[in-house]
Amino acid sequence: WSKAVVIETLPQGTIIRTPYAPNLSNRLLLRYGERRFRGIRKVISGCLDVLQFFGDVGPKKELYKAAKAYLAQHNVDLILATGEPFVLFHYARKLSETYHIPWIADYRDPWTPNLKGSQGLLKPFYSLLEKKIVSKALLVTTVSSYFENQIRKQVPTGVFSIIPNGFDESSLEQIKGIKQASDVLRIGFVGTLYEWHPLTIVLETLNRWATKFPDRKIAIHFHGTNKNEEIRTLVKNRYPRLTEWVFTHPKVPNDIMLQRLASYNALLLFNYYAFMGTKIYDYLAIKRKVIFCFTDEPEALVLKKRYYPFDSEGTLDNVQETLLTETNAGVLVRNAEDLMQTFAYLYDEHKDTGEIRCLSKGVESFSRRIQVERLAIELKKLC
Repeated sequence: WSKAVVIETLPQGTIIRTPYAPNLSNRLLLRYGERRFRGIRKVISGCLDVLQFFGDVGPKKELYKAAKAYLAQHNVDLILATGEPFVLFHYARKLSETYHIPWIADYRDPWTPNLKGSQGLLKPFYSLLEKKIVSKALLVTTVSSYFENQIRKQVPTGVFSIIPNGFDESSLEQIKGIKQASDVLRIGFVGTLYEWHPLTIVLETLNRWATKFPDRKIAIHFHGTNKNEEIRTLVKNRYPRLTEWVFTHPKVPNDIMLQRLASYNALLLFNYYAFMGTKIYDYLAIKRKVIFCFTDEPEALVLKKRYYPFDSEGTLDNVQETLLTETNAGVLVRNAEDLMQTFAYLYDEHKDTGEIRCLSKGVESFSRRIQVERLAIELKKLC
């Protein structure tokens, strides 16, 4: 691990890299593995999570020290802290008070509503802490209206600005000229699979298609998921007909992943309901038709009720649907029967033309460069 502060000056600004030393919990994990001293490690981590808001402890303390040393010698207009980790909000507030510099709380995810496990037991404490800290921020930024609603429950008096996530334009240069697969209709998926995702409904529908049309092959490729082994077991034991139709692949660097996705004819996206996620922006950038599952599938709604971690109250459950409709980037699949029909027309189009057209529009506005420009405009207003 590093032991010194490293300061790098670039045309775009200054980067300060701070030392990091594993705490006792980390050292126990590194030395003895995940299975030993699990309880002790949790207690140590829990204590540090709380104490870092009151004293000079915790894995992020060097960030605060380096920032304080820098601000003591340089004039700065604004302090922007991005959470998680949310202790950075605590540090930003302290620095703001010390040097009389306004600060901005940039939420990538909600803080208190997301607490689970041992931290969830301390939710009242963290809730009070969040209100106390973030109420002093000049501006609160986050990525969606839903997250704003969640944060407002903790910081009702805050001034908010929504800056959505986006895709990296530079990575897309590598996929120019990559053509879709013309031999077999191929559908790609990448990312994390959650318990509320109707994976088995999609596989069951594909199995029905394979049973009815064994000569009309549709291949689905799952990339870098957290359930690759589960998918393989599910196919082997329940849907053996899909052995040559469903494939899993390990994680690869993002630039390579984008090239592979660009070679597919369509991309599978599960409903995230109240929040947008980040995957959808890469899908938009690649300009392959998105198959969105589902808008009104009874079994999927059962999964949502059982496993979905956010209390959306149904008010903002269609953010992805709205985006896909506005950009004309995909097909909104209602239920399993509708997915069968979707397979049918996609298969026919691919058979006739060797590709699946995606007539999306306006996706350029969702690049990270554009979103950063929007953020910069907000910051300049404050200055």
